[in-house]
Amino acid sequence: MLPRLAASPVPPGGKNLTAFRRALLRWYDQNRRELPWRKTHDPYRIWLSEIMLQQTRVAAVLDHYRLFLKRFPNVQALAAATEDAVLAAWSGLGYYRRARSLHQCAEELVRKHRGRFPQTAEALQTLPGIGRYTAAAIASIAFAEPVAVVDGNVERVLQRLIGIEVTGGKLTTPRTWQHAQALLASSRPGDFNQAMMELGATVCLPRQPRCPVCPLRKWCAGASHTMTMERRAPSPGRTLARKQSGRVRKEISCVLCLRNGQIRLVQRSRKSPLMPGMWELPQLTQKLNGTPVSVPWRTFRHSITVTEYTVHVHTVRSTKGKWMPVADISHFPITGLTRKILKAASVI
Repeated sequence: MLPRLAASPVPPGGKNLTAFRRALLRWYDQNRRELPWRKTHDPYRIWLSEIMLQQTRVAAVLDHYRLFLKRFPNVQALAAATEDAVLAAWSGLGYYRRARSLHQCAEELVRKHRGRFPQTAEALQTLPGIGRYTAAAIASIAFAEPVAVVDGNVERVLQRLIGIEVTGGKLTTPRTWQHAQALLASSRPGDFNQAMMELGATVCLPRQPRCPVCPLRKWCAGASHTMTMERRAPSPGRTLARKQSGRVRKEISCVLCLRNGQIRLVQRSRKSPLMPGMWELPQLTQKLNGTPVSVPWRTFRHSITVTEYTVHVHTVRSTKGKWMPVADISHFPITGLTRKILKAASVI
């Protein structure tokens, strides 16, 4: 049994539901962020944006999205590319398994579907790397299929709307999707889905939701409990300490070795559990050729999942790795840390 709030608004239905949908869509039309993937119904571009945005901030995706499309403007170009070329274009976004799945999916689309995307969420889910959320996003935005999406932002909006989160309850996944589908405006399913996601990303925030400017506040069970939620929220210092407590710290040294327009790079094993096949700067041990390592040129901080790295970069000679032309680096999949270091050194 779902928990209830005694004097809270009820989920919209009937004429109330029509007003709810109109309010959300009107807000979206007036307040949505201008993002490149919102200016198209091309399923390839929508698919690419959805994969890039998984676990990645919008600001980090914008430039990568533009450059990736310039290099691979359609699914045929992506399918024809090598995996290394795709990883090189993806470099800096992290979670490289997404890029590999993207490439595999493009190959299957060309091989089995003549380069055309299936037009239903159900059919889209048969493709590599496309789950329920991504399939629903593509189908609703590109093909106007009346199917709801649920990501983290939408789930939070639904829980507050219905009054689950503030009472300590939790919507089960099937119920969450059922609620989302019941609210969906079938006349504009793509815009409605994006409006729900936009609301969660910009107004119905995880902490300190902006209830006074929310277009759905009159229907929201959680709006009247905002102050209670804020009082329960831990202080930033406590939150930071809790987040940091589970992190691992490591210290490494590596070599930035340049000569005549070339740079030394090493390739990670294809069987490595982390960033297989990617290229990076050679790492150092405590001594190089029997000589103590010099004072580092620069020290960087870098995070990968739960590991915090302190990276000392030395500009000394190295025999490790291969000499690679600096001019060709854009064609090789380099790690995010390597990209950060090379940018700081004005190599790329």
